[in-house]
Amino acid sequence: MTEPALRRFDVTRPLRTLVRESVERAWARAVESGTLPASAGATAPAAPVEIEVSRPDNPAHGDFATNLALKLARPLRRPPLEIARALADELGRDPGPIGSVDVAPPGFLNMRLDAAAVEQGVDAACAAGPLFGRIANPRPRRINVEFVSANPTGPLHIGNARGAFVGDLLCRVLEAAGQAVTREYYFNDFGSQVRQLGASVLAVRGGREVPDDGYRGAYVHDLARELPDEIRARALEPGADPDAVVGRWASERVRAGIEASLARLGVRFDVWTSEGSLYRDGWVDRAVERLREGGWLYEQDGALWFRSTAFGDDKDRVVRRSNGQFTYFGSDIGYLLQKFDRGFEHLIYVWGADHHGTVARVRNAAQAMGFDKDAVEMLLIAWVRFVRDGQELSMSKRSGEFITLDELLAEIGVDAARWFIAARAHTSGIDFDIELAKRQSSENPVYYVQYAHARISSILRKAAEAGMRPADSVAGALADDEVALGLAKLLLRLPEVVEDAATLHETHGITAYGTELATAFHAFYRDRRVIDRADPVTSATRLALVTATRLTLANTLALLGISAPDSM
Repeated sequence: MTEPALRRFDVTRPLRTLVRESVERAWARAVESGTLPASAGATAPAAPVEIEVSRPDNPAHGDFATNLALKLARPLRRPPLEIARALADELGRDPGPIGSVDVAPPGFLNMRLDAAAVEQGVDAACAAGPLFGRIANPRPRRINVEFVSANPTGPLHIGNARGAFVGDLLCRVLEAAGQAVTREYYFNDFGSQVRQLGASVLAVRGGREVPDDGYRGAYVHDLARELPDEIRARALEPGADPDAVVGRWASERVRAGIEASLARLGVRFDVWTSEGSLYRDGWVDRAVERLREGGWLYEQDGALWFRSTAFGDDKDRVVRRSNGQFTYFGSDIGYLLQKFDRGFEHLIYVWGADHHGTVARVRNAAQAMGFDKDAVEMLLIAWVRFVRDGQELSMSKRSGEFITLDELLAEIGVDAARWFIAARAHTSGIDFDIELAKRQSSENPVYYVQYAHARISSILRKAAEAGMRPADSVAGALADDEVALGLAKLLLRLPEVVEDAATLHETHGITAYGTELATAFHAFYRDRRVIDRADPVTSATRLALVTATRLTLANTLALLGISAPDSM
């Protein structure tokens, strides 16, 4: 390993990126030296070709591989093996973190990491501490992520759990990837549902039957008992709308309870935006005027319509009804304008799959107002069924038959809930087995990963009691130990895992990585003696490696908002 290569190793950037840059430099040098042409029969640079670097399915083929030579064969009119050999020769002159390169037919480059670079990476990861796994981003985007956004007509129930977890997990990985993220909750504070809540509270307070379209449940009775006399008096003033007055008060009380429930879940929001504010502050009117100026609105049968079909939608959409009331879509366009006006470059909405029909019209409206349609993204999350003893738990705010999110967390804990949601793609349905989530055994995946962290903590405590401490560096200790080197390479994958999660807007790769790392550690500890009084030097370097493993496990769990216990 050359000295320049060591200087280029940086754990704030994924290893895959460092390897890709080494290949890119090798290609540039091959062209500069004349070994490879810039393009066939010309001196002009070759057409852009993306350099793909991946991890081979078979570890025997190396740590990374690239098919660049195959992609260059046609534009350069050279055999791919000839191109691959030229690239391999240049990689030998400035390998970066690459230790060796093999050329494999029909033109693959199979690359193995240099042990010294891996050792340096482990030391750098330890130096970074809790920041290891976070990626440096010189040009972060301002991203708004809106999630949960349940109407404040009742406590959060377990049906809201997935949206809360998916949104929070996404924000965590985007921030770890260096993006500037704002978490936002949007709620209805004046619509018909809020009036129905107010009517329900007034009915219970007055000893009457709750209206058919009202809300039932213990929380409505609690709100009725807590209704302040001054609010009730205001609702009964001449000309007042009693359901709306009480509904606004009740919805704010419910909203405060939602915020407290989310805080217990470890979910926070930077901004709480009410639908009513979009009208009071004029955002809906400004959005309508903007669309009108662009010629995207028309009136028909007394209603105001948006020409959504001009953008490929199956039908035009009503913005304002013939009775003068705006639709939810009217609120949506005002909210779009408000968010972009606040300087966000990318908007992410975390919605339930039942919102599928809303996606096209909102994105079309963004384009009609002059914004980049691709800057508006909706994540539609699939259903989650909570199951106990094979029976699905039902949920309905109106009937009052539901399990609150607080009740779920009290039973299974935040860590298990977060893991079980994070471990599946947001587009995949989940059968959430509550009894499995409570089980403290290797059958429970979060317990298995947390146990690996606790086990390392116990090892380090025993070492300290024996008067042994981890070495300051693992330099020179990994090259001759394939098991230790394999564990170290796996540790250094964390920034790459974060990059993939942020790119895909998914977190199941993080839980898979955590499980793989825990399994690799357990195998290492089985095959290698870590605390050995007869060999204190080897013990010290192995203790350093398991310390780095504990750090990486803790950082992986922290990405998911899950605790890393020191004992279990």
